[in-house]
Amino acid sequence: MRISIQHQTHYRFDQPVWHGVQRLRLTPRDCAMQKVLGWQLSVQGGAIECSYEDHNRNLVSLISLGTGNGEITITGQGMIETYDKAGVVGAHTGFMPLWRLANPTELTKPGPKISALAAKFSNDGSNTIAVLHDLMAAVNKAVVYEVGQTGAATTAETALATGKGVCQDHAQVFIAVARLMGLPARYVSGYLVIEGRVDQDAGHGWAEVHVPGLGWVGFDAANDTCPDDTYVRLAVGADYRDAAPVTSMAQGGGAAVLSVAVQVSQQQVVEQ
Repeated sequence: MRISIQHQTHYRFDQPVWHGVQRLRLTPRDCAMQKVLGWQLSVQGGAIECSYEDHNRNLVSLISLGTGNGEITITGQGMIETYDKAGVVGAHTGFMPLWRLANPTELTKPGPKISALAAKFSNDGSNTIAVLHDLMAAVNKAVVYEVGQTGAATTAETALATGKGVCQDHAQVFIAVARLMGLPARYVSGYLVIEGRVDQDAGHGWAEVHVPGLGWVGFDAANDTCPDDTYVRLAVGADYRDAAPVTSMAQGGGAAVLSVAVQVSQQQVVEQ
C-alpha cells in the first residue's frame, strides 16, 4: 500500500520567541514493514540546525526558534510504501540494549493495577505470541478509548486505574505488563490509515515486544490487532516521551497554544 502523510504542528505564543530548541522525531525510515519513497521536513518561524540518529536509531532533527515571531509551524510530509508482515519488524538494531527495554520507565512503572493485570498472564516461552495476543485483548477491554481523560504525562498505572485513555495509554499499559513478564518492550509512534477519514487530530501509537526467534513484533492494544500495511512507523522509544514526534528542550515565548493536524490517506495498493 502507498500512504500519503502530512503532519503539521503549529504553535502560537503569547510573546515573541527569541530563543528555543526543539527535538523532532518526524522523519520515518525504512524497515521490514515500510519503505520511504519521499519525505520532506520544513519549519516556518525556526530553522533546522542539525540531524542525527539517536540511541533508538530514530532520525532526529534539532530546530532553533529565535526569529522573534509569535508562531512556529513544523511540517513533515511524504509518501510511504507499506507491507503487511503480521506486525513482525525483525531483529533488534541500534544502541539501546534489550535489557534496558525490559526495565520500567517513569511512565511505565508498575503499581497495584498493572501488577494485578500482569498476574493474570504467565510466559514460559512456549507460546509467547498467544499470551501477548491475550494481553492485547485484555488491555483493550480494561482501558476504554476516550479522548480528554489523559495527557502526555499520564502513567500506565494511572491510565489503567482510570479505565479510560487513548492509544498512547493502551500502548504504555501493554508495555508495562510485558516488561513484568520479562520481555523487552517499546513504544512506537506513527500513523494509521482510517477508512473514510483522512483528517486526524493526532498520530497513532502502539507497542512492540521483542520475542525470541522473531525479533520485534507490534501489538496495537487500542485496536486489538497487530499492525499491518495500514500502519506507518515513525519513531520508537522506551515510552512515549522517548518517541514523541516533537519535544521542547528549551522554549521562550511564554505560554503557547498548540494545534496538530494530520492527514493520512491511501494512495495505491501494491500487489505483493
